[in-house]
Amino acid sequence: MPLAPASLAEIIAPACREIAGPGAVSLQTLPGGASLRRYHRATIADGRPGTLVIMELGDDRAAEEVTSGGPPPRDPFIDVLEYLARGGIGVPALYRHDPARGLLYLEDLGDETFEARVQRQDESGRERYYRLAIDALVELQHYAAEQPQGCIAFGRAFDQKLLLWELDHFREWGLEVGASVQLEPSERALLDREFGSISQQLAAEPRGFVHRDFQSRNLMLQGDRIRIIDFQDALLGTRAYDLVALLRDSYVQLAPALLSRLIAYYAECTGCPLGPFRRLFDLQTVQRKLKDAGRFVYIDRVKKNPTFLQHIPTSHAAVAGALARLPELAPLTDLLRRRWPQYYTPSP
Repeated sequence: MPLAPASLAEIIAPACREIAGPGAVSLQTLPGGASLRRYHRATIADGRPGTLVIMELGDDRAAEEVTSGGPPPRDPFIDVLEYLARGGIGVPALYRHDPARGLLYLEDLGDETFEARVQRQDESGRERYYRLAIDALVELQHYAAEQPQGCIAFGRAFDQKLLLWELDHFREWGLEVGASVQLEPSERALLDREFGSISQQLAAEPRGFVHRDFQSRNLMLQGDRIRIIDFQDALLGTRAYDLVALLRDSYVQLAPALLSRLIAYYAECTGCPLGPFRRLFDLQTVQRKLKDAGRFVYIDRVKKNPTFLQHIPTSHAAVAGALARLPELAPLTDLLRRRWPQYYTPSP
């Protein structure tokens, strides 16, 4: 069970003083997302640093997302953080780990998310910041390609089984539960066939390090420096996966022309031929955004957190826009038009 605020404050105060200095310590619980983890900001009077973020893992310390492979030998957050930190990637510093209580004492990266920054920008400003985020992603991918070991992420992957599980997660929660759809046997067979094809194609792509949720709420900005959080579910997947998470996230919609320019910028930075990469991007969009739509219903019904439901139409629109460029998936497009009409408005 999560610790009560008074008990937590009493526990963390001595450690905070050892890290930052002997001043008075105050504690503020920060707003949470879909994670089981809780976050708190400790302020230390006259401390250096003046604030710390305390991550409270709680009793359930398993990965939030379904992964392939067996149970991790150590906490995935610490494992991936230390790996990325060795490569100079912009992750928070870890000052202390209290494994008995499931507490991590971390560098405070502030409150400004990438989402908050780009929502205030015109299109030119958005493009500048998204290019910075793409630069950070390319740096991360380059480091992982040069050092493909020493991290839990390299022992698990988006194989066909996991990709298909995520698509079935959408069928169960997005269609059958969220949209109250009772599929006919022929429709279920069609979905199985189309989802099997999508997962098989994506699983056959070359794999590299994938953050798994490289989106605008998991990137923090300090000036123009990108800092990365929520990386504990990292694994191997397609080179397009994290770019889809960034450019097709559920919280910021990009104009079609800007989206195309940013995809081209990534392809230029990485030397990928643009045509084949754009097809991979679209195919990964279908898989990722269907999964997101189902996941948001699951979070509402199982975790009793309805705040993500408002973002389902964005996911549906992204799927429709991607399918419009994938004519070979026309049977899936037709089924979704019939069975998902309340949300099925294409986003180019």
